[in-house]
Amino acid sequence: MLKQLQSKHSTITTLIFSLLLFSFPQITLASEDAHLIDLTTHWIGYASLAIFFLAYILVIAEEKIHMRKSKSVMVAAGIIWALIAMIYAQQTDPVFHDTAEIMIRHNLLEYAELLLFLLSAMTYINTMGERGVFDALRSWLVNQGFSLRTIFWLTGLLAFFVSPIADNLTTALLMSAVAMAVGGNNHKFVTLACINIVVAANAGGAFSPFGDITTLMVWQKGVIEFKDFFVLFIPSLVNWLVPATIMSMALANEKPAAHNEKTVMKKGAFVVIGLFLLTITMAVCAHNFLHLPPVIGMMTGLGFLKLYGYIIKMRDKKAFAVLNQSDSSLGLEGTVQQGQPFNIFQQLERAEWDTLMFFYGIILCVGGLGTIGYLSLGSQLMYVDLGPTTANILVGVISAIIDNIPVMFAVLSMMPDMNTGQWLLVTLTAGVGGSLLAIGSAAGVAVMGQARGIYTFASHLKWTWAIALGYAASILVHLWLNADKFQPI
Repeated sequence: MLKQLQSKHSTITTLIFSLLLFSFPQITLASEDAHLIDLTTHWIGYASLAIFFLAYILVIAEEKIHMRKSKSVMVAAGIIWALIAMIYAQQTDPVFHDTAEIMIRHNLLEYAELLLFLLSAMTYINTMGERGVFDALRSWLVNQGFSLRTIFWLTGLLAFFVSPIADNLTTALLMSAVAMAVGGNNHKFVTLACINIVVAANAGGAFSPFGDITTLMVWQKGVIEFKDFFVLFIPSLVNWLVPATIMSMALANEKPAAHNEKTVMKKGAFVVIGLFLLTITMAVCAHNFLHLPPVIGMMTGLGFLKLYGYIIKMRDKKAFAVLNQSDSSLGLEGTVQQGQPFNIFQQLERAEWDTLMFFYGIILCVGGLGTIGYLSLGSQLMYVDLGPTTANILVGVISAIIDNIPVMFAVLSMMPDMNTGQWLLVTLTAGVGGSLLAIGSAAGVAVMGQARGIYTFASHLKWTWAIALGYAASILVHLWLNADKFQPI
């Protein structure tokens, strides 16, 4: 959708073709099965592009205008599909009348699977946070008395290995909180540590189906098997290690002031972690062995978490009842403020609903542009004219400017004819390309908000050259190490 450049016809041919489409758009079928009309040079197509780009400008300006990113794309999606439906409803041939409905239902199904999968994962992450898992990890790191350079490497290493299981956004926020707690007023260290964490979290998320939304989308689409993602481990590691090694040389090997912070995990924390790992296993098994969508395993796991949440709630209620009874016997009624029992639905409510609604808007907007015909046009330009390797490298660069989610969804909607090696390449580049700029990934944007005024777009840009070296090195390592994956389909 960001590559939708108009075809290069001669002036006369373009004029005649455009006039024909304005008058009789039904003359060009994109697919016999879907009965699609090519609207790329129709006013509906131009209007839809303008609406989408206007909506996305508002998304990019979210920090400036303080309007949640989901609002503009949700409205844009509704308008685009209304325009598409209007054209199909006007066709005299009844075979076209159901096309808009069929296509939008197809996009809604894709979104529903993504929504439920992410909702389950987010609820687990929120529950682990409520049980104090992440606070305990942060407290342990802060209290160890490591040097700044050691903390730089440890936070990067943990970001790289935690993000494949959790997600790169949560991991980046957790590790950057550690860097800020240790670094204090040492802005140079905090800046370099935050850049390192963002790069590591994005790189770690690229070799796991659970590490990033883009890898999840690729896995759910079925173009790459679960086990094949892990061949990206070494290229992803190289992507992080190259800039990390360069940036670490700019750090003094000094020790920060000692901290005495203690955090204890609540009862049931390890059970929740175990249930999360079981849930991931069920999602993989559902997909690989039962040939069911992975979301079935995730939602079943969410059901297990809700059952365990009930046990925690009952235990809390008994504890509060005993506490109140003991207070009453001492004549202290009303002096102790009773806490609230655990409620799994509160963790469900704390899911990133703005992000989930943003995905709805993006998927339907891109799906609408695909129905119009722009994705076919983009696929021809990129994957035929430029070639898959160049196109897939370019996808990563584009992901640094525009969020990698719409970029990857556009590629998956195009479904270019590529071998496994090329699908792995675009998964890698879309996952790590966002590290080139601070605004290129959700992790980068979130950490900028957390370390406001210290880790900024400009401070990240100073080290883009080092990150670009890692980006290039990871691609070369993948092309060399996984050459067997590039065999013809």
